[in-house]
Amino acid sequence: MFDYIIIGAGAAGLMLADAMGKDVFFSNKSILLLDKDPKNTNDRTWCFWEKGNGAFDPIVDRMWPNVFFGGKTHSKTYDIAPYSYKMIKGITFYKTYKERLQGYSNIVFEQEEVLRAEDHGTKVTVTTVDGTYSAKKVFNSIFDYKMITAQQKYPVLQQHFVGWYVKTENPIFRTDTATYMDFAIPQKGNTRFMYILPFSENEALVEYTLFSEKRLPLDAYETALQAYLKNNLGSGEYEITDVEKGSIPMTAYEFREHHTKNMRYIGTAGGWAKPSTGYTFLSTAKKIPRLLEYIKSGADLRTLRYRNKFWYYDLLLLDVLSHDNSIGQSVFETLFKNRSPQFIFKFLDEETNFFEDVRYMTSVKSGPFIKAIIRRLF
Repeated sequence: MFDYIIIGAGAAGLMLADAMGKDVFFSNKSILLLDKDPKNTNDRTWCFWEKGNGAFDPIVDRMWPNVFFGGKTHSKTYDIAPYSYKMIKGITFYKTYKERLQGYSNIVFEQEEVLRAEDHGTKVTVTTVDGTYSAKKVFNSIFDYKMITAQQKYPVLQQHFVGWYVKTENPIFRTDTATYMDFAIPQKGNTRFMYILPFSENEALVEYTLFSEKRLPLDAYETALQAYLKNNLGSGEYEITDVEKGSIPMTAYEFREHHTKNMRYIGTAGGWAKPSTGYTFLSTAKKIPRLLEYIKSGADLRTLRYRNKFWYYDLLLLDVLSHDNSIGQSVFETLFKNRSPQFIFKFLDEETNFFEDVRYMTSVKSGPFIKAIIRRLF
């Protein structure tokens, strides 16, 4: 019998385990961390913007002082100071946090695949392929799209992508500039753009990204990447050294119905991905301290609420993109044309006041958003 079990050793699980390990309140509590994967490969990349120095800087692999936005009629490279655009490789994060956990005698990591978790009122049982564990409280980061597609109240889009790590014949990348969005590709009725993280003039991660309801066949991503590298960037011959692919849910769906008194979903499975952007890493880091204090209070885990005014703004954008997925390019281009990236980042970080919110929202054409409000109300 453990005091706490954390299911999943991704960003949310490892951050929560580390936060517990550092807090004296949990020093005499037994904590089990479960994941089917040993977390010793670079299976993902996390990126975020941040002002100045940050808590994660020791494990940041790259950072860029500029971002490029490319639209149909507006394209510009922006100096984003005092922000930087930062990248953390999955393998760097896993290695660092697993080493930290080894310093906490009360935390155990087991590589086991979890089959199910059930709250029995006085305890939660977690069944794995190899056995059964029980705990007073469980924090579950296993996400399944069925959690959000079984309802129709809230739209569900995906931020899905395939990225190639490439070495190119020609020196085509600007090492001081990350490409945030480049819409200079066929939209085909969706919101589609290219995303580039350069490591040298000849090396970068180039991702083909879509905000849409359904994923594409693999060859559709690959064909788009080939065309962009050759025709848009003039890469010459190139070598693919690694591949990154994934899908991040974009929804304002409230995950509350999946929580129980003694089990709380966290990370993407708890709705911690920013609905309008899919960015999850810093969102998770900001939510962990509040969750930690809530755990220490002993309160019913179902009653913790994170929803604020920005949830409504995210829902509105998703309503617009769900109703007309082709409008995304126009929305983002108008936004970057009329507002600075610093202001956009501040809004997306949920740090703006009401008057700044209005200024942000009036930077784009209001028609689709007014229609979305009417559809939502009536």
